[in-house]
Amino acid sequence: MSTLKARNAPTKSKESGHPDRPDPYQQVTDLIIQHLEQGVVPWRCPWNREVGRPRNFHSGKAYQGVNVMLLGCRFAATPWWMTYRQATERGGHVRKGERGALVVKYGTFDLKETSAPSGDVATKRQGMFLRTFTVFNASQIEGVAYPESPQISVLSPEERNAKAELIVAMMPQRPVIRDGAGMKACYRPQSDEIEMPPFSRFESGESYYGTLFHELGHATGHSSRLNRDSLTKHDGFGGGIYSQEELIAEMCAAFVGMEADIVKDRHEQSAAYLNGWLSVLKAKDHRRWIVQAAS
Repeated sequence: MSTLKARNAPTKSKESGHPDRPDPYQQVTDLIIQHLEQGVVPWRCPWNREVGRPRNFHSGKAYQGVNVMLLGCRFAATPWWMTYRQATERGGHVRKGERGALVVKYGTFDLKETSAPSGDVATKRQGMFLRTFTVFNASQIEGVAYPESPQISVLSPEERNAKAELIVAMMPQRPVIRDGAGMKACYRPQSDEIEMPPFSRFESGESYYGTLFHELGHATGHSSRLNRDSLTKHDGFGGGIYSQEELIAEMCAAFVGMEADIVKDRHEQSAAYLNGWLSVLKAKDHRRWIVQAAS
């Protein structure tokens, strides 16, 4: 099983929870940059349709958010993953020479109590931290009995379209969707409307719904919904805020599309497209964007 080595020496930061530990945000961003440099856009297909969604075998829980994408970057024969310690606790062991995959986990901690200006009331606050773990696929672990991988039901194009349409219909307080309103897909925050080209203009139903999910991702940031700064404080095409919002919409389309067994078309992985994301993610102070967008 192949893996990617760190492209630079790990960046150390107090935000990692310890000044001598690598910054987990930078670790995640560096991994994504490596894939982009190799011509792969990880959020285009954050999972392996044939294998199924990655799951932690020890807990039985499916991985969420950025972890789906991090594990989807790896070739894996099974959906099951565990840490070295979890494998040991189950009487197994990781084969010598195997390299693991990076996953992250959020945690909280209590901050010092701060007094109100009046001096009467102390306010308790919580901070958040991000920790990294290394996990190994079941194919790298010996001595543990695994159940057969879940049967993956491959949906027909018609079934994918119907499932995608149901997801759109179930969106609460969804914006107005104007099909055939123009030749370019866009979301207009001022009127809270989405304009979509006619369905017939798309190469497939997957392409249509992948694009629609992208625009609906933007719509979640409207002031009547999440009131997201990256949408409400738009700074124009190519700006930092604009780029952050585009990353959110990209990942939204990927993760929601996953629910309908949709993989977005890969024709957008052109050199200009890849270079655009590389320039954004390599910029100073953008190391948190991948984790934040995926959440």
